[in-house]
Amino acid sequence: MSDLIARVARRLERARLFYGHGTDNAWDEAAALVWHGLKLPRVVKPAHYQRRAQRAQIADLERLVKRRIKDRVPAAYLTGETSFAGLWFRVDSRVLIPRSPMAELIERRFAPWIDAPRVRSILDIGTGSGCIAIAAARAFPRARVTAVDISPPALEVAAQNVRRYRMGRRVRLLESNHFSALGSVRYDMILSNPPYVSAAEMRGLPAEYRHEPSLALAAGGDGLDSVRIILREARTYLRPRGILIVEVGNSEHRLRRAFPKLPFTWLFFERGGGGVFLLTAEELGRAALG
Repeated sequence: MSDLIARVARRLERARLFYGHGTDNAWDEAAALVWHGLKLPRVVKPAHYQRRAQRAQIADLERLVKRRIKDRVPAAYLTGETSFAGLWFRVDSRVLIPRSPMAELIERRFAPWIDAPRVRSILDIGTGSGCIAIAAARAFPRARVTAVDISPPALEVAAQNVRRYRMGRRVRLLESNHFSALGSVRYDMILSNPPYVSAAEMRGLPAEYRHEPSLALAAGGDGLDSVRIILREARTYLRPRGILIVEVGNSEHRLRRAFPKLPFTWLFFERGGGGVFLLTAEELGRAALG
């Protein structure tokens, strides 16, 4: 099995693919494809590396590898699932592939930024596959989560994952353009990984990103269209001492220039990643955001 992974990895390296959808190197990507193609269990045991592949399994793997190389399809779309915050989620081209560093925050229950036992309500804006909403619901078992998205196809995928984790009573899916369908409800936490790719960046994205829904990536000329709405309206939907956490990725420097008076707290991640800010309800309340 190790030899098979190595052979696939060398093919991926020669193809000069782009990695950024859950893996960052050819070896990890090859392992994911081999594991799926050979239908191996997720829990890895040393004996798995000694297993011999059957002819039909090799044929399945070869089809996966060819699509990865020729069509530049991200591995997660080929396997139909990926991990986030220690959980596995079904994904396809209707949703972004989960890769937010926010997973690390969820695993830490957002310490030290909020008093976890008092969290009762969470809003996830732009839920996509539902990964953030479901992982947050698992991390905060006393909380109810509202997960909104403007895309009905994305919500179909999220619904599959909600059923997978039997979260139907605690995770509510709602079609909404940001806050438009929420009414007067308030939340202890608002989380979002919204679109934040600028027009120029969209034109230069690697081919792998062309398989993802542009609705979940593109955010106007400077990449801040969605974030501006969130900053303008979030205070209305936060409870006192509530927090807003938003990922803006490479748009961080543009956001700092656009809102120089906002006291963003930019979060650090031990496993890498960045471009995620935190603001409290009180900080938003003192800001003048027209």
